[in-house]
Amino acid sequence: MRGLFITFEGPDGCGKSTTAEAIYEKLKNEYDIIRTREPGGTAISEKIRSLILDNANSNMSYRTEALLYAASRAQHLEEKIIPAVNSGKIVLCERFVLSSIAYQGYGRGIGVKDIEIINNFATGGFEPDITFLFDTKGKSTLERKLLDNPDRLENSGEDFHLKVRQAYKKLAENPKYTVIDASRSEKEVFLECLEILYKRLEVVR
Repeated sequence: MRGLFITFEGPDGCGKSTTAEAIYEKLKNEYDIIRTREPGGTAISEKIRSLILDNANSNMSYRTEALLYAASRAQHLEEKIIPAVNSGKIVLCERFVLSSIAYQGYGRGIGVKDIEIINNFATGGFEPDITFLFDTKGKSTLERKLLDNPDRLENSGEDFHLKVRQAYKKLAENPKYTVIDASRSEKEVFLECLEILYKRLEVVR
């Protein structure tokens, strides 16, 4: 039986990692489940992640950045995500294509069309079963991230991150994404995501 591919999306500091970890801990004794992240998730993809986020690579072009994200994603999918889902596992993944659309398409100004083209090639059309989009209600959540060794993207400036937040706000209008009010407490966010997942798992059964 095919498993489920669940992604968590939203701006830096919105609580994706906290919620994904909480759901993993809740479900790991009930289901065959793994947790992963992007960029990264496999040895090759983690090496690409290091290149992308290294502050020493400040001269990296935006196109190079976008292509590296897509390359990391292609490896992640082929080596880890698709085999896991095909074997019946639930895969919880922090970030996926939506992040590239928000950060490179809007934030870097490359444009959504080109980002979709390179990611359609990278993914082969493989899509999440549920995309949780964390809506921070316009509140900046970056400050706490900047206190702890910020990476190259986190250091991209307030204008860049403002564009990213605006992008997610626009993307939240798309009914294909499951929008979560991330301005609430961690427990409230966790419980809503868990309820949605349980309902989907009942359907799969």
